Amino acid sequence: MRRIVIVLITALAGILLTAAPAFAGTGGSGNPHFQFASNSIGGTGTLTTSFKEVGLGTGISSVVISLNADATALYQCFNNGGNHPKAGNKETINSHLQTSGTFPVRNGNATGSLSVGPPGPGGFACPSGQTLFLQSVTYSHTIVSDAFGHSIDASPDPISSGALHVPA
Repeated sequence: MRRIVIVLITALAGILLTAAPAFAGTGGSGNPHFQFASNSIGGTGTLTTSFKEVGLGTGISSVVISLNADATALYQCFNNGGNHPKAGNKETINSHLQTSGTFPVRNGNATGSLSVGPPGPGGFACPSGQTLFLQSVTYSHTIVSDAFGHSIDASPDPISSGALHVPA
């Protein structure tokens, strides 16, 4: 009977020692998840997403966080008088944007912000005597994720800039 108990205790200890590194590889011993991810658009059309990830445990000192978003930007030409010609001198640009950063983990939490965009005008250019302006941008499918596979949809989503008039 005593041998059976020793064998069972040894087997249980072996299982626990084998499982501990597996838990450490998934973001520490906590329960990693994003508490929030909030979108905002600045005056130049840049999307900034602020986030907080909690439950990372104390076994890691930093975490890589990524931001992915789809963007639609409207560019338009204006003459030197500030008017846009009646011609179709405007272009809609669709793009997928991505950025990432490394953030410190303090007390099992990581807090920060990532910014992307707006997408550039690509090959679109104005004729002589006109200037290209970013008129609006919309971001959708904004997702914040970590290196361990945890993610959250940022909100509001979609988010639009409203009227802009930013030289490109």
